Amino acid sequence: MLNAIMDGMQGLGVSITHYLQTNYKDAQDLFLWVSWAADLRNTFFIFFPLWFHLRPSVGIKLIWVAVIGDWLNLVFKWILFGERPYWWVHETPYYANTVRPHIEQYPMTCETGPGSPSGHAMGAAGIYYTLVTSILAIMNCKKKFGNKKSTKSSWYLKTILWTVFCGVQVCVCLSRVFLAAHFPHQVIAGVITGMIVAEAFNRTEWIYSTNMKKYFYITLFLTSFAVGFYLLLKVLGVDLLWTLEKAQKWCVRPEWVHLDSTPFASLLRNMGTLFGLGLGLHSPLYTETKKSSSTLVKTGYIISSLVLLHLFDSVKPPTHTAALFYLLSFCKSATVPLATVSIIPYCVNGALSLQNKKSL
Repeated sequence: MLNAIMDGMQGLGVSITHYLQTNYKDAQDLFLWVSWAADLRNTFFIFFPLWFHLRPSVGIKLIWVAVIGDWLNLVFKWILFGERPYWWVHETPYYANTVRPHIEQYPMTCETGPGSPSGHAMGAAGIYYTLVTSILAIMNCKKKFGNKKSTKSSWYLKTILWTVFCGVQVCVCLSRVFLAAHFPHQVIAGVITGMIVAEAFNRTEWIYSTNMKKYFYITLFLTSFAVGFYLLLKVLGVDLLWTLEKAQKWCVRPEWVHLDSTPFASLLRNMGTLFGLGLGLHSPLYTETKKSSSTLVKTGYIISSLVLLHLFDSVKPPTHTAALFYLLSFCKSATVPLATVSIIPYCVNGALSLQNKKSL
């Protein structure tokens, strides 16, 4: 019964994908860009540097929402065993008595992990929900009570922000379905769970005062839990990497199957980011630089961080050895928040101090 329901939902999903690919083929570049923009990598390399130097609490919350949300996404995917359209359409008996729909594949189609819930949809929902609620909270703190004009402006802002939020989620969901990376029910589940994670962290205060020891233990616990869960199920005869074989079998171009989309790559990337945030916040360099409140100095922090992190992101770990790739991915991910929080601001302060001394 359950299999019949799932086959029906997935069959409908493939029909929607086929319809989008047939009728909106000219929009494929837009859909590819949307999927690229919704990747959590842009949260770490763009949103975090920008917001951390404008409002540190928002930057910290973005990292926690992204990391914990993606960790939960990994666990949910391992539990739910979700199929992906680009391989399901070839293997299912659902089309035994009819012609199988032809589904196109793209460079971002061949994800190697299970499909439910959608990581892109969950990440985008969590991050943009955090941004919208944070901006509204900041504006609420600034507005004058009893000012009708201010109240009216606040209503307009709220309407605009939530409209943008809904628009982004619709675009991300359509993009993932168009690319045949997910079924519609998987992206809807991703949006709902992402919003729940973000709202949970809106009600959490301890993340802003967590010491380095807690960062270490939380990182160790999350990593150990995921690896232990994987090993336990493997002992019980359940292969959680079953999707990798399917991706390699059904992806039309082998170079589209990327090692950085595997579950363990995602896990170590997120754990490295969280650990790096802890290192940065408890670095003596950050203690010195956080005293600077000048708008000009903060602008220097933001521009320098965005430029240098963009250059750093172009350095890709070698993929010929999986263990080395995972290790270097962890180190690279840890470097991003560490550099953003402490190293880059310290260097900018040093350069500005040197310039001031020369001008005297």
